[in-house]
Amino acid sequence: MSQTITQKILAKHAGKKSVEPGELIECKVDLVLGNDITTPPAIKQFEKIGVAKVFDKKKIYLVPDHFTPAKDIKSAEQVKMMREFAKKYGIVNFFEIGCMGIEHVLLPEMGAIKPGELIIGADSHTCTYGALGAFSTGVGSTDMAAAMATGRVWFKVPEQLKFNFRGKLPKWVEAKDLILYTIGQIGVDGARYMSMEFTGPVINKLSIEGRLTMANMAIEAGGKNGIFAPDEKTAKYFKSRISNFEYLISSPNSQYKATYDWDISKIEPQVAFPHLPSNTKPVSKCGSVKINQSVIGSCTNGRIEDMRIAAKVLKGKKVHKDLRCIILPGTQAISIQMIKEGLTETFIKAGAVVSTPTCGPCLGGHMGILAEGERSIATTNRNFVGRMGHPKSEVYLSNVAVAAASAIAGRIVSPKAL
Repeated sequence: MSQTITQKILAKHAGKKSVEPGELIECKVDLVLGNDITTPPAIKQFEKIGVAKVFDKKKIYLVPDHFTPAKDIKSAEQVKMMREFAKKYGIVNFFEIGCMGIEHVLLPEMGAIKPGELIIGADSHTCTYGALGAFSTGVGSTDMAAAMATGRVWFKVPEQLKFNFRGKLPKWVEAKDLILYTIGQIGVDGARYMSMEFTGPVINKLSIEGRLTMANMAIEAGGKNGIFAPDEKTAKYFKSRISNFEYLISSPNSQYKATYDWDISKIEPQVAFPHLPSNTKPVSKCGSVKINQSVIGSCTNGRIEDMRIAAKVLKGKKVHKDLRCIILPGTQAISIQMIKEGLTETFIKAGAVVSTPTCGPCLGGHMGILAEGERSIATTNRNFVGRMGHPKSEVYLSNVAVAAASAIAGRIVSPKAL
């Protein structure tokens, strides 16, 4: 029976030969992830279960990244609970500041993810790891607790959607634009509880960093998961990280609920206006939107490739005098690489601030909160009401080059306008 890559991974972890959309299955998990917001509630539920140990000390990853370094007493207590839980149960993979990073940048970088694995995380953007050929999805804290105890979780097998991208990426158009364009076309519920499989000549040429960006935002279309078939680029990415992973790809006659086929040769950088990721416009149609802040980073666009693009735009320029530009590298390793390549110096000379790795401003936590009436352009993944601060503030989503160019101009512009 023909199966998609998502169906093959789910079937394997359920101990079945095949699975069908709508089927309820119980699966073994390869990795369970939690952060400083979602892990404390999971810990409380885990203690209620009454088990003496976790299912596997090496397969649980706890990454405090949302409010770290701790912004207040409550956030410090959250991380303290995680730290003590990790010690109590011998959990190996607990990442404190200094060795931490934004969870969805850190885990791929350190080789914690393998193609063909089944990964759950108590964070909606856990779907990021589908870029590496894994089935990866967000769950609630209660499911995280049960998985830490049993190593198992149940799923309803999702329906399958296929997105084929062809043509050639125009200059300054990035992977972020492909996913924003996709969400703009199908809406924030266009893939609700469905698997989003990304294919085509453009995807084949896309870097792993670009694929991570696209998979990260599958949830913004309602997707259960986003996924890319592993290929030679995947193998090269993992060469210094892991070995002996399984190549699973969709069978030729696999069934999809719908297939989308787009020639992206003429699309422009996309900007998602408030207050939905689907409210997208080409940058040339944005008018004159004055901004107060530009945020470059996050689990969507905080990798070294992103930092290089931002530095290319900002080099020799100055951030607008009425604007704050915040650079958020995804991990400590990326921070070091930025220093080695001179990117950090470029950012600081331009008038930007370079932060330690944190989710901070993306969720309105800290390190870049918006006041009433302020507007921010950001390379993050959500622009809901009050997402970065005051309910009467606004967030505009874009790719890295547009966010950097807009930081210079003080309004939303394409790099071509500089």
